[in-house]
Amino acid sequence: MKIFRKSIILSLALIASLLSPVAGVLGQTTAAEYDVVIRNGRVLDGAGNPWILADVAIKDGKFARVGKVAGKGAREIDATGRYVSPGWIDVMDQSGSVLRRNGLAENKLLMGVTTAIGGEGGTPVPADKIGEYFTELETKGISINFGTYFSETQARAAILGTSAKAPTPDELAKMKSIMETAMKAGAMGMTTALIYPPSSYATTDELIEMAKVAGRYGGIYASHIRGEGKELVQSVEEAITIGEKGGLPVEIFHLKAAYQPGWGKLMGEAGDAIDRARARGVDVAADLYLYTAGGTGLEATIPSWAFEGGSQKLLERLKDPATRARLKNEQKTGSPGWWNIIEASGGWDNIILAGARNPENKRFEGKSLSQIAKEWNKEPADAAFDLVAAGSGRVVAIYHMMSEQDIETALRFPWTSIGSDAGASEKVGDIDAIGLAHPRAYGNHARLIARYVRERKVLTLEEAIRKMTSWPATRMRLAFRGTIKEGNWADVVIFDYDKIQDRSTYESPLLSPVGIDHVLVNGQIVIENGKHTGARPGKILYGPGKQWQ
Repeated sequence: MKIFRKSIILSLALIASLLSPVAGVLGQTTAAEYDVVIRNGRVLDGAGNPWILADVAIKDGKFARVGKVAGKGAREIDATGRYVSPGWIDVMDQSGSVLRRNGLAENKLLMGVTTAIGGEGGTPVPADKIGEYFTELETKGISINFGTYFSETQARAAILGTSAKAPTPDELAKMKSIMETAMKAGAMGMTTALIYPPSSYATTDELIEMAKVAGRYGGIYASHIRGEGKELVQSVEEAITIGEKGGLPVEIFHLKAAYQPGWGKLMGEAGDAIDRARARGVDVAADLYLYTAGGTGLEATIPSWAFEGGSQKLLERLKDPATRARLKNEQKTGSPGWWNIIEASGGWDNIILAGARNPENKRFEGKSLSQIAKEWNKEPADAAFDLVAAGSGRVVAIYHMMSEQDIETALRFPWTSIGSDAGASEKVGDIDAIGLAHPRAYGNHARLIARYVRERKVLTLEEAIRKMTSWPATRMRLAFRGTIKEGNWADVVIFDYDKIQDRSTYESPLLSPVGIDHVLVNGQIVIENGKHTGARPGKILYGPGKQWQ
């Protein structure tokens, strides 16, 4: 009996010893293999392909696996019924200054933008300070990826001030040296904004010479072209000439046909001009925002020559009755080197004051210049002059000047991408960095899907995503971005196709979209259930000419 009991005890001990490793494994908490795993989403790769049902695993900021993922993530996101897209790219951003004060960029991220390319007006610092500027942003931390162009006007103004004169050979050489400094510091290329003085004073030949410098460092020439109304095609062709002779790609900023008699015609002609250039080997493309109204300073209604010498000279001229009479006449007849934005808008009825920059005139915000003039018992031109003169900063307006048909035509061009022409807001729910209450600052990218895919069926969902992801990443030479592919940086937008909706309007421009559940930047969750997490994983995106010390 003792032998039998002893046999049972030994047998139990043996079984326990065999089971103990299994028990140990079962009792342990399995370590996460990935940082984040997104489960069961409809994955759009960004290249224009149909979605696949897959998991997406992320580790160390990059896509680690796409398909059936067995390993666990430290964070798991259930994307059942949702689309999983690469992060959306804003190729015409205005956040260069505000990111220094607040890097969260909430309004951008809430509409799915994970990467922004700024610099229509250049960098907020001189060329020799760009390196310090980038270091500042990296040190403080930003929530989006950010790169920027350098403006030709910055180089021009540094040497010529606000003069309208052409540079001498020696002055041009100094301007070129400034551009070279900017390119070596990591600027993505050269910009112009040719409706605004002193940029408007630059000739085509001057711009070609400056573009050659940016081109030597692999940069792009991006332009707010000289005119977007009846002279649209000629202005596009000027930009193409600058790129072709300067030896660099061309990007047409916010492509539009802002001239009512040309609606339905000019946009197609501009597209044909770009297609012809591409056919002969010129790398030219364009971007657009998705609203029929533009927005800029009210001073754009004043012929360019009046700005020579700077803002103080302008104010002096506006006080002179004879000068006012000349300006008002030229608003009707035209003026060399000035794009008539009044004509483009169809008159003062369609120009709406958006930001008066004056407490006494704030009551006029939301009213047309015609209405304001009537209340003041003066001509609309005089009302515009007085509003500009009374502003403590840049007085801004909304210009209703485009057609829905032309937006749809532009979206169908395969080489267009999406740019907001708006900046991050210092505080979500406030106007953007350029002080303009325009819905594009809060709704632009979400609107592409809600309006032009789901509602109007202008594009397929796959093509719309391509225009916001792989195409702009390819266009801007952003390595390892724009597609969901193993090894690429993990910028992600998870959205509900049925619910995504831009809510911002001209009447209520500061409302963020709904239907975007999560946004990740470089593998970190930045937007979770529609709220910013406070994370700042954004990176500086340097141009190809960047020279490292």
